[in-house]
Amino acid sequence: MNLDYAKNSIEEVPFGQYLEQFQAMDPEAASVRTGIPYDTGRKCFTMRMLQRTYEIGWPECNVTCLDKTEDVFAIMEDAVDAKIFAIRYLLNGVQSDSTGKFLTYRELPSGDLYFQQFQGRCLMRLAYGFGFKLDKFSDIMERLGAKKLTYGDVSYEIEFINGHFVRFILWTGDDEFPPSSQILFSDNFPLSFETYDLAVVGDISITTLKKMQ
Repeated sequence: MNLDYAKNSIEEVPFGQYLEQFQAMDPEAASVRTGIPYDTGRKCFTMRMLQRTYEIGWPECNVTCLDKTEDVFAIMEDAVDAKIFAIRYLLNGVQSDSTGKFLTYRELPSGDLYFQQFQGRCLMRLAYGFGFKLDKFSDIMERLGAKKLTYGDVSYEIEFINGHFVRFILWTGDDEFPPSSQILFSDNFPLSFETYDLAVVGDISITTLKKMQ
C-alpha cells in the first residue's frame, strides 16, 4: 500500500475538525471566492452536488436537499465524505470555469503517483459494478439528469459540484474480456482540489449509483 496516497487526504481529518474550520470561516468571503451563493439572512449556502441542490446552514452545517425525490439518492444529506467534500470546497475552493477539456486521472498533477489506488478504488469498482448492467447504469444516469455522450459502450457527463464536471465511460465485458471504465475530470478541478482528493469524487458518485439501483 502506498501510504502517501492517504496522507493529507480529506478522509484523514475527522469531520469534527473540518466542522471547526467551517464554523470559523467568513461565510460571505467564502461565497465571493467560490461563487457559491450565501443567504446572509437565512445563514445558508446553496450548493449543487451530482445535480441536486442543497442548502448548507452556517455555522451548524445542517444539510437539506431542496429537490429530493424518491428515486434519487441525496448523498450529501447522508454521507460524511460528501459533506466534507462540500466543506473543503467552501474552505479552499475558487470559482473557475473549465476550458471544456477533460483529464484522465493520470493527466492530473501527480496522477501517476496515485493512479494504482484510484484504479482499484474507482475504475474497477465502476467497471465491475455496472459493466454488465449498462441499461441499469443508463437508467440511473438519466434519473440524475446526466448528459448522455457517445464514448465507449455507454457514457454520461454530470456536474459533480458547482461548475465541476465528471464523465463516466463504460465498456461492457464478455467471455474473453472483462468490463472496463474511465472517469474524466473537467480541467478546473485541480484549481480547488488535490489529485488524491479526487478519488473521493469517484467514491461519492459510485456510491450514489449503487444506492439508486
